[in-house]
Amino acid sequence: MKAQRNLIQNTISTSIAGLLALGLATSATSALAADADKEKCFGVAAAGKNDCGTSKHACAGQSKVDKDPAEWKYVAKGTCEKMGGKTAAPK
Repeated sequence: MKAQRNLIQNTISTSIAGLLALGLATSATSALAADADKEKCFGVAAAGKNDCGTSKHACAGQSKVDKDPAEWKYVAKGTCEKMGGKTAAPK
């Protein structure tokens, strides 16, 4: 009886782990597909609206001023320069 219960618990645990892994893989794939239609645009992010870290800080949403040339935001491909930004990081 104990062996059967352990087998059932192991099966359930393995199933749950598999579903979680599948969910994470699907999320990563969706994020990559979404990023394929976007590009990094430097110098257009409003304060607190940047998409990632820089040498000044480690995380998104931490920019201190509007349109800092080092801060970037994902935008639709082909729209960055129209917005007044640059697709290359400042030197």
